Amino acid sequence: MNKTDKIYVAGHTGMVGSSIMRRLKKEGFTNLIFRSSGELDLRRQQEVNEFFEREQPDYVFLAAAKVGGIVANNTYRADFLYDNLMIETNIVHAAFVHQVRKLLFLGSSCIYPKLAPQPLKEDFLLTGPLESTNEPYAIAKITGIKLCEAYRDQYGCNFISVMPTNLYGPNDNYHPENSHVLPALIRKFYEAKLNNSPAVTLWGTGSPRREFLHADDLADACLFLMRHYNEKGFLNIGWGEDISIQDLALLVKRIAGYEGEILFDTSKPDGTPRKLMDVSKLTALGWQPNIQLEDGIGQVYQEFADKYSTI
Repeated sequence: MNKTDKIYVAGHTGMVGSSIMRRLKKEGFTNLIFRSSGELDLRRQQEVNEFFEREQPDYVFLAAAKVGGIVANNTYRADFLYDNLMIETNIVHAAFVHQVRKLLFLGSSCIYPKLAPQPLKEDFLLTGPLESTNEPYAIAKITGIKLCEAYRDQYGCNFISVMPTNLYGPNDNYHPENSHVLPALIRKFYEAKLNNSPAVTLWGTGSPRREFLHADDLADACLFLMRHYNEKGFLNIGWGEDISIQDLALLVKRIAGYEGEILFDTSKPDGTPRKLMDVSKLTALGWQPNIQLEDGIGQVYQEFADKYSTI
């Protein structure tokens, strides 16, 4: 990649896309292109084709997606499946038609079977039933992987896929109903402290274990792989360590300075019992994350606190 190559970051306003944009700018890339959802509806094939024909990007980071937590995934099942299928299908096909040199597709760790052995190896894809609450989103992401593989097999396209673990970072979604677990915890504990609430109630038992990676580490990994990885098989991106939801809640509680109780509503679903990525293939290529979980949460908690009145 040259610093003047034209690079399209799809989803540049989201947490992942904005992190990729920051990383590219830090590295000195100057020819970055992007469009807001109001300017370009990625679900519409004609709009996407016209955009690619006009702009002719050299590289594409496909970070655009409809995302959300358990409630959103389980409530808007058709939207999550349709929107994500359309976005990735339109972009991947346009990248082929307009001869993009390389495309990187970002998937999700939810592609793996609910009860897959831990840690999750890339070979475990399609070896068992998915977690039911986010099955539509997972199916869309699996389709994205297979699209990239199929265009590589049939047309020789250099399209690669990566599967990040659970992410957090600047520009995360803190919506009280549609956010993922970590930003949801940050908001809950911030508001509980602000309102002097005696307790914070969390869904489930607190026993599921999750792995978390800062979005800036993910962006660094994506640029590394765009430069150095050209194989068919997708790669996991993660830290390689996990934490229980209960311990995560205690960590956020301490960072927030909240002194009340933590209660668990065991009538609510836990989701997948554990999701720990096997990152040995990525590590073997020479990449490792840098941002420790406590440090990263401290950073984003302060960002949330500073912006709370506008969120």
